[in-house]
Amino acid sequence: MNATAAQRHEVLVLGAGYAGLSAAIQLAARTRKRVDLRVTLVNPHDTFTERLRLHMTATGQETAAMSIPELLDGTGAAFVRGWVTAVDAEAKTVRIDDDRVLHYDTLVYGLGSVADTVTVPGVDEHAHTLDGPQDAALLADRLTRLDDGGSVVVAGSGLTGVEAAAEIAERHPRLRVLLLGRQEPGATMHPKAKAYLDAALARLGVAVRSGVDVSKVLPDGVELADGSGVPAAAVLWTSGTRVPPLAAAAGLTVDERGRVVTDGALRSVSHPDVYAVGDAAAIRQGYGVMHGTCQGGMPTGVHAALSILRVLAGKEPRPFRFGYYHTPVSLGRGDAVVQFTHPDDSPRRVVLTGRRAAKYKETVSAAPWATFARMKRMPASGALWPHGGRHTRTRSAK
Repeated sequence: MNATAAQRHEVLVLGAGYAGLSAAIQLAARTRKRVDLRVTLVNPHDTFTERLRLHMTATGQETAAMSIPELLDGTGAAFVRGWVTAVDAEAKTVRIDDDRVLHYDTLVYGLGSVADTVTVPGVDEHAHTLDGPQDAALLADRLTRLDDGGSVVVAGSGLTGVEAAAEIAERHPRLRVLLLGRQEPGATMHPKAKAYLDAALARLGVAVRSGVDVSKVLPDGVELADGSGVPAAAVLWTSGTRVPPLAAAAGLTVDERGRVVTDGALRSVSHPDVYAVGDAAAIRQGYGVMHGTCQGGMPTGVHAALSILRVLAGKEPRPFRFGYYHTPVSLGRGDAVVQFTHPDDSPRRVVLTGRRAAKYKETVSAAPWATFARMKRMPASGALWPHGGRHTRTRSAK
């Protein structure tokens, strides 16, 4: 079949995180023999960011560098390197930072989230984040230059904060690490898992203060909501995330956090030619709105790809269904705790700890590469184009 550029259906995928890359590889691999559809992936960097391992990068440990063009190789997808600066949902165009304008017929919006450095004064100026390899490398360099006994405050007692605090304490035992947050670390875990996590933090020398709010980050510490101060030679901010304002500026319907509100098939409720995936989307399930993790991000990307195939085949897309399975948490290199969960993310009694849990966590962290490889081997469209993708209840890795 021949197709001119005017006849070709252009699918543009914004963001090469776990969700966006899954959507691009899945869709391109299934349609690579077709000339009437083109998939283009846009991302500011040409290397994939393993967000699951950024706490390792932040302590000077090397992780594998994965080339996005190499991951796409053989699928037929094109790659454009650039920062997205604007989306025009009416004209169906995307502008990137070198002033190129890209046109689309179908858009997959997967620009993800970053640390919220805006809400609390001083975070942007004085705190480190784990938004990407460069940010993590800056913290790694800072930690090596601190004097013995220097204090490192990790603000945010969620899972990112716990993993980072444990990693810093293990790799830099000469430093004092303080984990601050509103909730106790592991507050949503089964008591057995929480007790193990607490003991591991204590063994590593991580001090914990819960029930506190940071109201300001200063050059030499943090100020708490009660007016007291906590001195620190370095501050790592892991408390809260925000999404880029591009979706709202484009006129897409968004929630109070700026995430694209989707229907059951992951389409924007205001612009059905736009699919939203991963952290950028407010995806409602029976138990509530999904929270952003690789565990849920990759399945949203796959489902968006299969939904696009069904729509182009003249069929209705199937509803997205997702249930959580586990919460794996690193506690340094040789230790971890894995909390297995019900589909609504509430804890089960089943818990894995110690070296077995660390091995499990490492397997989970490496799982995306095997998944991407399997996607690339998907049969090219043929019968899949008219029939669409097979729907399954999605349960995946963290």
